[in-house]
Amino acid sequence: MFLRTALAGYLLASSHAVSVEISRSDYDDSPSNAAPSIIQPVTELVIVNRVIAPDGFARSATLAGGIFPGPLIKAQKNDKFSINVVNRLHDKDMPLSTSVHWHGIQQKKTNWADGASFITQCPIPQNRSFLHEFSAPNQTGTFWYHSHFSTQYCDGLRGPLVIYDPEDPHQDLYDVDDESTIITLSDWYHDPTPKLNKILGPVTYNSTLINGLGRYRGGPKSPLSVINVEQGKRYRFRVLGLSCDPSYNFTIDGHTMTIIEADGIETVPEIVDSLPVLAGQRYSVVVHANQPVDNYWVRAPSNFANQTFAGGLNTAILRYNGAPDEDPTSSPGPYILPFNEAKLASLLSIPVPGFHEIGKADVHINLLAATVNGLFRINNISYHNPPTPVLLQMLSGARHPSDLLPSGSVYELPSNKVVEITLPNTGLALGGPHPIHLHGHTFAVIRTSGNSTANFVNPIWRDTVSMGSTGDNVTIRFVTDNSGPWFIHCHIDFHLNHGFAVVMAEARDQLADVNASIPASWASLCPSKQPSSQFRLGSSNTTTLT
Repeated sequence: MFLRTALAGYLLASSHAVSVEISRSDYDDSPSNAAPSIIQPVTELVIVNRVIAPDGFARSATLAGGIFPGPLIKAQKNDKFSINVVNRLHDKDMPLSTSVHWHGIQQKKTNWADGASFITQCPIPQNRSFLHEFSAPNQTGTFWYHSHFSTQYCDGLRGPLVIYDPEDPHQDLYDVDDESTIITLSDWYHDPTPKLNKILGPVTYNSTLINGLGRYRGGPKSPLSVINVEQGKRYRFRVLGLSCDPSYNFTIDGHTMTIIEADGIETVPEIVDSLPVLAGQRYSVVVHANQPVDNYWVRAPSNFANQTFAGGLNTAILRYNGAPDEDPTSSPGPYILPFNEAKLASLLSIPVPGFHEIGKADVHINLLAATVNGLFRINNISYHNPPTPVLLQMLSGARHPSDLLPSGSVYELPSNKVVEITLPNTGLALGGPHPIHLHGHTFAVIRTSGNSTANFVNPIWRDTVSMGSTGDNVTIRFVTDNSGPWFIHCHIDFHLNHGFAVVMAEARDQLADVNASIPASWASLCPSKQPSSQFRLGSSNTTTLT
């Protein structure tokens, strides 16, 4: 039961932005200390265009639920997810198709629901919907969702997803962990992405938003986010890197942070006073509100040049109950407890698979990234979207790795093998540090950035890792126990759009397990001369909207 399709082109119209400067409150009357909107794991997620002004500059954006960041998807351990993504986009100056990826959710046996356009599905066309049904057995922690079509999430389609654990092994370390303790870090652009995508080289963001609010140079004194705490209580802050490009150094004046989770993996507690957060990464940190009642600056300068806090740029406010409603006067630092990824360890001592020596895994892949004429290449190949999703190619009878498109960017991986991937940073891939994200897995970081030696004892496991700086050779391992094509790419979205990606076509012999759960509606997302029923019959997960 195969379906062969050819995807229609997606034409992006010329870009625009609303040039009027106006305060965010003209479009959104939510107070600056409002908790995020909440939806459940069985829900409808409507994607719309709406004019917002999170930093005081009004522009049309692409939004989940009409807000930025999108609503919190709040789940409990072992919940089943049934999320109907509804495409109500209408602004022709931005992409009208969409897809939504559930970042960090492993999608065991549900590769088709991963949401990666042209890898695991065709994009959802305008005025259509698609029902994502999946589970996340034994996964808990801090995740997020975002568009995985072109660079659309840079136009606003991004939001938090948290799976709470009623038996969290760290629960004795904190008193508060709810929607009020989620902290999102994101960049914001005044131009829509079709215009930004034409830039070959650095793309400069206009403002940093913390929990969806911020200010830009030369702009109005737009409201800043306020994080409220009660003196004496301990807070589990879930810090999410929702960035399209920059990485952030997250600090809270006068307070240390105890890391207890990285990318959905509980860690041995590690105390730091600064926390680098790259695009796609998440951390849980415990902060004890043990300082005098006052206001304290929350700071998130990026890795871009000429960072400043003047005028409230790159900041939010930590406000103790009883403190006046005014800007802080606190000072940064001193920073004496720096973050070191090599010191992170999994709380459960997850064993590293395979023989404990670099190069001794069943499969070894070296991914050498470089920039050539503004485009990125991995092993001398620049990724481009195939005409048919890779999963559909695999199910439709492509028998040899060389048959899979895009040619040279698909790596076939046998089932139940230990895979070791090295990511040497030669300095040829410009615009780092590059956060490398693997779909469908967490992986053991057996050699972190800034370290030349391997750690096979108890390294951190995560799903998004920094390639570090020139001379580093970050090395990861995982086991091929999750059938399907999985994207591995730089999470700087402009870099991905310019070719910084490959696909791991994993465990083809186990694809029957994936195929068994694919609804007929999945194939109907793809334009085709053939009826979608030729692929397979199943429950209807897609509808045409009226």
